[in-house]
Amino acid sequence: MMTLETNGGMGVPTLPQFHEIIEDVDEDFLVFTQTVCPYCTRAFRTLDSKNLTYLEVNLDNFVGLRKEVVTETRHRTVPVVFDMRGDSPIFVGGSDHLLEYI
Repeated sequence: MMTLETNGGMGVPTLPQFHEIIEDVDEDFLVFTQTVCPYCTRAFRTLDSKNLTYLEVNLDNFVGLRKEVVTETRHRTVPVVFDMRGDSPIFVGGSDHLLEYI
């Protein structure tokens, strides 16, 4: 479980750097989402149908994380999906990419 911190006492949650999140994932997939996202729901249903586990990180809840994810992946929409099952994370893409990947 990740520990949340507040940003300057303002009550705005922040997360560790993007790479720290990637290193801490124990699930099969890491999925960056936002609050209203039908494509995220589609990705979750796809993973559930294959009995694969996933960690959801909602970008709406963490200051600056969306920019880091876009910088690392160049993927500007959600979901942003990573396969965490191998030795190194594999950037899959969005929900359409996930359907092709699995």
